[in-house]
Amino acid sequence: MIRKLRIKLVIAAMLSLIVVLTIIIGAVGILNYQNIVTDADQKLQILEENDGRFPENTGKGFRGFSQEMPFESRYFLVNLNEDNTVQTVNTGRIASVDETQAAEYAQKVIDSGKDSGFVDIYRYLVYTDTAGEKHILFLNCYRELEAFHDFLLNSILVSVVGSVAVLLLLVMLSQRIVKPVSESYEKQKRFITDAGHELKTPLTIISADTEVLEMDYGENEWLDDIRSQTARLTELTNNLVFLARMEEQPRAEKIEFSLSDAAQEAADDFQAVAKTKGKILTSSVEPDLTMHGDEKTIRRLMAIFLDNAVKYTNENGTIRLTLDKWRGQMRLQVYNTTDHMKKETLTHLFDRFYRTDQSRNSQTGGYGLGLSIASAIVSSHNGKITATTADEKSLLITVIFPG
Repeated sequence: MIRKLRIKLVIAAMLSLIVVLTIIIGAVGILNYQNIVTDADQKLQILEENDGRFPENTGKGFRGFSQEMPFESRYFLVNLNEDNTVQTVNTGRIASVDETQAAEYAQKVIDSGKDSGFVDIYRYLVYTDTAGEKHILFLNCYRELEAFHDFLLNSILVSVVGSVAVLLLLVMLSQRIVKPVSESYEKQKRFITDAGHELKTPLTIISADTEVLEMDYGENEWLDDIRSQTARLTELTNNLVFLARMEEQPRAEKIEFSLSDAAQEAADDFQAVAKTKGKILTSSVEPDLTMHGDEKTIRRLMAIFLDNAVKYTNENGTIRLTLDKWRGQMRLQVYNTTDHMKKETLTHLFDRFYRTDQSRNSQTGGYGLGLSIASAIVSSHNGKITATTADEKSLLITVIFPG
C-alpha cells in the first residue's frame, strides 16, 4: 500500500509539473510567435504605404524598430496583372531569391486566396495601390523564425532535463514524504494484529465458560446469545488479522493448481445454501485452467464472492459464477441480481467495513470486510478486481489474474 502511495504521489507531482510546463512553454511560444507576426506585418505595412520602400525615418514611431531596419530587412515585390498573373518582379532588396523563385512564391499566394500569411520563411501581404494595381510584398523572417524555433527547442530541452531532475528528487524524497503515513499505517496494522491475538484468549475463555454453564444450567436463550455473539466476534477478529496479514503481502507458498476445479467446487458448495434461501445459482467454468498461486486464499476468495452474492441477492434472484480464459488471462466473474445497487457505491465496495446495507442489518451476518479481504487476496496475486452494475439492479464482480 505504501509503495503504491509513493508511486501515485510521484505520478501526480510529475503530471502536474508537465501540465504547468506545457502551459508556460505554450503560452510563451504563442506570444513570441505573435510578436514575430506583428512586427512583420508592421514592416509590410510601412512598405505598402511607401510603394515597396522604407522611408528614411522608418525607425521612429514603431515599437522595437530602429534606424537600421531598412538595411537589415530583406524583402521582394511581385506586381500582378488584372488576371492575377505575375507581371514584374523586384528582387533588388534580397539576394537569396531570384525572379523565378519570386514568381513561384507569388503563385502559391495566389492559389491560397489569402491576403496575408506565411509562405516558407516569408511573411507576405497582398494589397492594391491607389492606381488599382495589385502587388504582393514578401518579407524574409528567417532570423526571427530561427530564433523562435531555437527558443522553443531550448525551452523543451531545459524542461525535459528539469523534469528528470524533479523526478529523481521525488523518488528520493517520496519515502520521507510518506513516512508519517507509513508509520501510522504500520502502527494500525500492528495494533489490529496484536489486538486480534489478545482478543483470542478471552474469547476462547468466554466460549469455554459458556459450555460449562450450559452443562450446569442447561440450554437457555441467554447462553445461546453469548455463544452466538462470541462466534461473531471471533470471526470478526480472525478476519481483521487475516486482512492485516494479506495487506503485508507475505511470501505465501504458491503452487500450480487447478483454478477450474476450485471454481467448480466453490459453486457446488454453495448450491444447497442458495437453494434453501430461494435463489438460483448457476456456473460456467472453462475446464483445465490452472494458475500459480496460493490455492487456499483463492478458494477463500471464491467463497467470499459467493457468500456475498447469496446474502444480498433478492428473493428468487440469480447468481452466476463464470471462469474463462480472456485475452491470455484468467477471468473470474460473479454476477448476482439485487434490489438496489447504486453506481456511486461501487467505488467504496472494497473499503473496510463498507456495506451497501447502511442499516447494518445483523441478519446478513456481514461486517463489511469480505470484499476488502477479497481485494487484498487479488492484489497479492498481482490481479485486478472491479465491480460494475449495468442497471443498478445487479452486481458484477470481475477478477483478472495474469495468465
